[in-house]
Amino acid sequence: MKDGIAHTLRTLQHGERRLARDLVAVAERHAEEHEVHHVATDLADWSREHAERLADLAADEGVRLDADTPGPTPGKAPHGLLILRDLSALHLAATENSLYWEMLAQAARASRDERLLELVSACHPQTLRQMRWSDTLIKQLSPQLLTSL
Repeated sequence: MKDGIAHTLRTLQHGERRLARDLVAVAERHAEEHEVHHVATDLADWSREHAERLADLAADEGVRLDADTPGPTPGKAPHGLLILRDLSALHLAATENSLYWEMLAQAARASRDERLLELVSACHPQTLRQMRWSDTLIKQLSPQLLTSL
């Protein structure tokens, strides 16, 4: 298995385990909100299953993904993967911003705040463009970078 793919499997498995822990924490913190509690618990199960399936696939390819160790250190990523890590971080940041723009849009509509709605209408499309840009670059670069290491 190529080093780039193995590194990405490790990173993804670590991310899935972290997401599962975060989902469980949210479910516990908001146990009184039944939908949040139950859906977050179910989604945590999915992430745990994803982590197990990643480990199984890696093991079949002779790569060990140790569930007890922390995820890969970003600085230790092969040089070619650093751009993918950076683009992923940009994409996640833009995605988070997009969610907040959407929340503001909903609040603006509910309160009939035209100034806020104008602001959201002007800015949110640019954030969506940032998401598309980073997503497109990740799709273009990942095949070559992950299979060449």
